Amino acid sequence: MDAVLVEWLSMIVRWLHVIAGIAWIGSSFYFIALDLSLRQRSGLPAGVQGEAWQVHGGGFYHMVKYLVAPSRVSDELTWFKWEAYTTWLSGFALMVLVYYLGAELFLIDRTVMDLTPEMAIALSVGSLAGAWLLYEALCRSPLGRNETALSVVGFLFLVAATWGFTEVFSGRAAFVQIGALIGTMMVANVFVVIIPNQKKTIAALFAGQSPDPALGQQAKQRSVHNNYLTLPVVLLMISNHYPLLFATRYNWAIVAILLALGPVIRHFFNSRHAGKGSPWWTWGVAAAGLAAIGWLSAAGPRDAVVGAADAPAPTFAAVEEIVLSRCSMCHAEESVWLGVPAAPKGVKLDTPERIHQHARQIELYAVRSDAMPPGNITDMPVEERAVLSAWLAAGAPKE
Repeated sequence: MDAVLVEWLSMIVRWLHVIAGIAWIGSSFYFIALDLSLRQRSGLPAGVQGEAWQVHGGGFYHMVKYLVAPSRVSDELTWFKWEAYTTWLSGFALMVLVYYLGAELFLIDRTVMDLTPEMAIALSVGSLAGAWLLYEALCRSPLGRNETALSVVGFLFLVAATWGFTEVFSGRAAFVQIGALIGTMMVANVFVVIIPNQKKTIAALFAGQSPDPALGQQAKQRSVHNNYLTLPVVLLMISNHYPLLFATRYNWAIVAILLALGPVIRHFFNSRHAGKGSPWWTWGVAAAGLAAIGWLSAAGPRDAVVGAADAPAPTFAAVEEIVLSRCSMCHAEESVWLGVPAAPKGVKLDTPERIHQHARQIELYAVRSDAMPPGNITDMPVEERAVLSAWLAAGAPKE
């Protein structure tokens, strides 16, 4: 019953996380697009940076933005913050339900580092807090006044953090951890900088004072950071569905490319919204980056399956013994692994027919990557992966 309860909680929290994430990303993308589409025209009120006319749902909208703040603020203000907070809270709850409660399966890989669940969880939580503190210090330092330099340093820091996570956690957990780390920085931007600065601006207006323009500039900087970080985070958080991303030898380099491609793609849309034309070259860069990711993923798992292609085809009995001893405790009609109430994704590998039926999944998850067994919980050696590779290279014979 505990496993069933956790499964249902995971589904409910994941649904909430997706809903909140859509709301947060949608409002963030909209306001960046709105900000970039503003145009200066004659006759605008004092202090207005620009205006934009938009049409949606059969109606017309006339939007104006004040550079610092208007002389009068309505009591009916709409705050865009709970979408961000709910996204992070539900995301962290998912981390607890899936990766912390299931640390032995999903967070730890003892072929990478032999950690206890308590040690792994402490490293995970500590890195989230430590990374945010470092990011905050960089933004508030003199480096923060140079966006290009800050972007380069931030990119190198995230790549280094990713490499570090791949040397500590399972590949699956490393990807989710770097995604959670970036997401933590993004929501902290809202909680620590954007919303407080907006409240200070409103308080100054109500007190009859002129708001500090630096408050708006600082909030805008963090909002732009969030805009450019969103696309990599989205892919990192769904990466556990794609073993060729997280469970291959150069997974940290794949993340480095993703961290670069997300901002490049956003640049295309931001440029269009700003009326600066369509930089089509960005799609060429994106295509080249994806090709590089495909090439890197072809290197195979962390411990390469060597000599498999030239090896003689093993008997199916040898293959069946490996699959039954390493995989079928979860992938069976009735899972016997504690915490796994049913065969993951409905893949069952407890009969010869089912093993042949799922040969493609075996290749993706246990030969071309080491995603399975998760965290190598059943201590599957590289020699057994080589046997599976030779069997698949021979066309997965039934004898």
